[in-house]
Amino acid sequence: MKLIVGLGNPGSEYKNTRHNIGWIFIDALADNLGVSIEKKKFNGLYTECNIDGEKVILLKPLSYMNLSGEVVSKYLSYFKIKVEDMLVISDDLDMEFGKIRLRENGSSGGHNGLKNIALNIKTEDFKRLKFGISNNKEIDTKDYVLGSFSKEDKELLEEKKETIINILKDFITLEFDRLMNKYNKK
Repeated sequence: MKLIVGLGNPGSEYKNTRHNIGWIFIDALADNLGVSIEKKKFNGLYTECNIDGEKVILLKPLSYMNLSGEVVSKYLSYFKIKVEDMLVISDDLDMEFGKIRLRENGSSGGHNGLKNIALNIKTEDFKRLKFGISNNKEIDTKDYVLGSFSKEDKELLEEKKETIINILKDFITLEFDRLMNKYNKK
């Protein structure tokens, strides 16, 4: 069994913001698979589905970004999923908008959602799919990540959705080294 976690914040005011990139891509995958993420457990919205014969849980923590790890930890424990079978989707301020990077482990890079997951599962050794949202140093970081996409960013986001869906599906069937080699472009 695999767990794919999309990080974001609940509430309509956060729906189309940079910090909700994880939720945007989890919803895109769910739409592609024809499933709805509407079951509720442990302060998270989830669905169970099947991708290439593998049982997969798609999860959107409802605890706000900074407390995502509490929810993730409960799902790993309850569904008896190994940390190595989890992939977390998050935004990344330090990458240009639209850049995609798969990482097998590492520090949080200052991302509070990733930091809280590492704290709660007691390891930084978990797989991540990071999506660049750039950074505008003229705007306070909190206001920037919780801000809406520009028209150009929305268009690029739409262009990238198919690639992200392919990555998430390939996560189920490919060894992670091969997945990184396939999608981590220089």
